[in-house]
Amino acid sequence: MKFKYIAPLGCLAFATIFASCEKKQTEVKSNGAVPAKQAEAPALNIAYVELEALESQYQFFIETKSKLEARSKKYDQELNRLGQSLQKAGADFQQKIQQGKFTTQAEAEAAQKKLMNQQAQLEQKQMKYAQELAEEQAKFNEALQDSLSNFLNDYNKSHKYSMILSKAGGNILVADKSLDITADVISGLNQRYKKSSK
Repeated sequence: MKFKYIAPLGCLAFATIFASCEKKQTEVKSNGAVPAKQAEAPALNIAYVELEALESQYQFFIETKSKLEARSKKYDQELNRLGQSLQKAGADFQQKIQQGKFTTQAEAEAAQKKLMNQQAQLEQKQMKYAQELAEEQAKFNEALQDSLSNFLNDYNKSHKYSMILSKAGGNILVADKSLDITADVISGLNQRYKKSSK
């Protein structure tokens, strides 16, 4: 029964909006003021670049990402090795305590202090490596952004796009493939990278 009132309410709301718009138009005309000519919007010439394709085809991205991953793997291996060494030293320490192999309290305290220093060194290395990788990642991101921006600024001098968008994930839901300049951009970026790396 409630559904019967929805359609008339919708029509009433539409009629009210339409009437208020019509009233404003008649008020403008009755004042004698000439409506200003609407400025025509300039034609937009838009293009887009697929960022996922840049990640898989831009040599600078591929090489730098590979170097970062190799460094990260090296750090992980070293930290794992140091962590295993620390675990073994901790187990040995516990075993010596349980078996009463420390002859004096001072000897046990010295072994415990050594173990704690080893743990502190491991934690310092973890922090140092994490910071180094974060700094390298930030430099890489900045260099990538600069490279792309500089190239697109030069590229756009001859192509005169009003806007060049990035397409990544789902930020552009539907786009005409004729607006896709990704292949052209990747080719140009790779040519620039080859010249700069010589």
